[in-house]
Amino acid sequence: MDYRNCRLCPRRCSVDRTAGERGFCRCPDQALVAKTMLHLWEEPALAGQGGSGAIFFGGCTLGCRYCQNAAISGGPVGTAVDSAALRELMEDLIRRGAENIDLVTPTQFLPTIVPALRPRLPVPVVYNCGGYESAQALAALEGLVDIYLPDLKYADAGLAEALSGAADYFPVARAAIREMARQTGAVVWEGERVKRGVIIRHLILPGQVENSLKVLDWIGQTFAPGEVLVSLMRQYTPMGGMEPPFDRTVTQAEYEAVLSWAYLNGLEGFTQEPGAADKGFIPDFAPAREDGKTGGP
Repeated sequence: MDYRNCRLCPRRCSVDRTAGERGFCRCPDQALVAKTMLHLWEEPALAGQGGSGAIFFGGCTLGCRYCQNAAISGGPVGTAVDSAALRELMEDLIRRGAENIDLVTPTQFLPTIVPALRPRLPVPVVYNCGGYESAQALAALEGLVDIYLPDLKYADAGLAEALSGAADYFPVARAAIREMARQTGAVVWEGERVKRGVIIRHLILPGQVENSLKVLDWIGQTFAPGEVLVSLMRQYTPMGGMEPPFDRTVTQAEYEAVLSWAYLNGLEGFTQEPGAADKGFIPDFAPAREDGKTGGP
């Protein structure tokens, strides 16, 4: 696994990033860290009192039109770090009270991340990704990741192509999630915290209840009750420039229809309140100023 013939994600661009070539993600051959923070808005079983030690990486292997992190996912944004510097960032978050290390959109930088995870950290490592992952690349993480936190966005190929440029999303994500579950085994709790396992996030999209039902059907048919957890998200927030029905939030009726289907499938996990669809929950990715504040003058 390296940057020379990059096949880290399912797009398999095969570019030599060490020679300045750029693939779909447009990222270089060094990890780009856009933000680190104690993130209190992850699922309660992850964030706890101290928060997740989130490390947000620049770039992405998808390109969702509605991405809430578009300020950093749409291109190569962030400070370049090597494996040693990345390890220091992880250890600093732990010293500040992080209950885990939460790697957010990390796939495009795996050759830098894998060495940074050795030796094992004293808190769980969370691999927080869009679900569009190469099962072969994930194999390199075996024994290094405690909790996989993938999205499972689409069962509908047309929707996946239109919104994320990935018509093959569903079969690819299914294989990836099976590999994640193979590595971690069933969910392990320690008190009120998840210490090991797979938590599948599904973001309900406005006007797309049928897509959600098909996603939940697959999870229910593939895993035993409690083997994985499902986080049913209603935080879709119109980011501008989206046509109907994607120019609105999810309705209460839509959310309740999907939630009922999750119960019928025997799925366990987490739900969200209506207020989750609020731009106020999106982290501020503006660069810090010398006075420690963010944003403009």
